[in-house]
Amino acid sequence: MRFATFEYDGARHSGVLSLAGDTIHPFPAVSSLLRLIEEGEQALRETGEHALGTAVPIVLADVRLLPPLQPPTIRDFMTFEQHVEGIAQGYGDTVPYEWYAQPAFYFTNPYSVVGAHDDVPVPPGCERLDFELEVAAVIGRQGRDLTPEQAREHILGYTILNDWSARDLQGFEMRVKLGPAKGKDSATTLGPWLVTADELDAHRDSSGRLGLNVLVKVNDNIIGWDNLSHMAWTFEEMTAYASRGTEIRPGDVLGSGTCGNGCLAEFWGRKGRLHPPPLRPGDTVTMTVEGIGTISNTVVEGVPPVPIPSARQVKHSR
Repeated sequence: MRFATFEYDGARHSGVLSLAGDTIHPFPAVSSLLRLIEEGEQALRETGEHALGTAVPIVLADVRLLPPLQPPTIRDFMTFEQHVEGIAQGYGDTVPYEWYAQPAFYFTNPYSVVGAHDDVPVPPGCERLDFELEVAAVIGRQGRDLTPEQAREHILGYTILNDWSARDLQGFEMRVKLGPAKGKDSATTLGPWLVTADELDAHRDSSGRLGLNVLVKVNDNIIGWDNLSHMAWTFEEMTAYASRGTEIRPGDVLGSGTCGNGCLAEFWGRKGRLHPPPLRPGDTVTMTVEGIGTISNTVVEGVPPVPIPSARQVKHSR
């Protein structure tokens, strides 16, 4: 099943897509898709089946797609070696040993999620705006200290994730040995909908990875493509690591990290120059993932940064 959150006739709704994918059957009395996910996968499926059989369908082209859910947390991993290697080359470096040892991630801003076709403003003060092509798993059940085998039952489904990145802000702030923070704080696209895990089982290879083709374009120019089978860790292994010593809960989002050739900074690192150029207002970034769908966001002018003073220096006696 494919579940969506959308705006129609001035109101917010959640619903399930028809098998043909051209209409949405709204849920009559559901406050949010997240609330339904929290009730459990069975309740979600039963609500979807009921809506498919009884709700008056709405033409997909007539709605504004919102993020499928408002996630409580977003963990963004780095699981594609090609991407990590390209970024490292920009700093005259190689992939560190620590990357191979365990699946690294950071927490990004759950309040910054935008829909599949929403405009994305340039972050305040940013001159090097970039995208990152990812696929995200959505957690459907609470768990803690899971094994990868157990984790399979905790993944409800998948969606596309674009981790918008202010590369100049990111590089500056990470010299403090924290982050990324403001460099990743302004927007994360989720969409176009949530596809339940069973819909993609036919794409699994012998290692358990999803062999989905992914592609990103800027305007009408193909920038990069890859396949999810190149992930260094499976989503189940990422989920198990995320649950180590803590809880994962329904609605939590786990990003795959950027696919190979899935962002501009990877090309900048390999070529030693800003080509392709950073995104500018008017550019449209379109991402397509086999079995899930397409998201397409246009960059628009942002606002100038609100001034913040530099640190007050204090002399310390010794």
